[in-house]
Amino acid sequence: MTKFLASAAVIAITATALGTAQAAPAAKNVVLVHGGFVDGSGWQGVYDILKRDGYNVTIVQNPTTSLADDVAVTKRAIAEQDGPVVLVGHSYGGVVVSEAGTDEKVKSVVYIAAFAPDKGESVSSLIANPPAGAPVPPILPPVDGYLFLDKQKFAASFAADVDPETAAFMADSQVPWGVQALTGAVTVPAWKTRKSFYLVATDDRMIPPAAQRKMAERAGATVVETRGSHAVYVSEPEAVAALIEQAAAAE
Repeated sequence: MTKFLASAAVIAITATALGTAQAAPAAKNVVLVHGGFVDGSGWQGVYDILKRDGYNVTIVQNPTTSLADDVAVTKRAIAEQDGPVVLVGHSYGGVVVSEAGTDEKVKSVVYIAAFAPDKGESVSSLIANPPAGAPVPPILPPVDGYLFLDKQKFAASFAADVDPETAAFMADSQVPWGVQALTGAVTVPAWKTRKSFYLVATDDRMIPPAAQRKMAERAGATVVETRGSHAVYVSEPEAVAALIEQAAAAE
């Protein structure tokens, strides 16, 4: 009987050890990728929460000149990490993380009111046929191959729930968005091989919430919905950080 109990204990300990070995490690590295017309400074609220909670956070300053350029910058940020990575993209940043997220260090991808393209898709193809009645983003005609939003309409379309002073600053500090970035197509989307998470901004007037839900469902993503504008990562950093931490803890 004693021998049987001892053997059972060994089996139990071995099974526990194997289970631990097979479980996906919790990720403590988070890489944040911004979208078009803005830079990485909008992530500060999310950054502060994640740092407080013990995460190593890197903010990518992608140039938004072309998808290839932005993926290259993001991959360099991933390469600097010392372990598993949660890769997060807002808006056009979702295209970037879809392409860059197949890196072996990436544990999961998180989309924040973002494009989540399939193979061969780009921002241009995803916005080509908007649903009837969908808001039309106030994108001005390209100049020298770059796009801007109408400053007078920026707040209402992009950042309606951000305080007026911050929204005005975002409008006046826009980063030129290259037409080549919009036309860059994804080759192998990360969500096909990585766990994905999606935050739908229910008051978004840049990417319709219905389109966000459709892309999230197609990606098989874990979905949360939060009342917020397209700039939900600025206005609701707690909700955004909570989803990122959920992705980091998921096995």
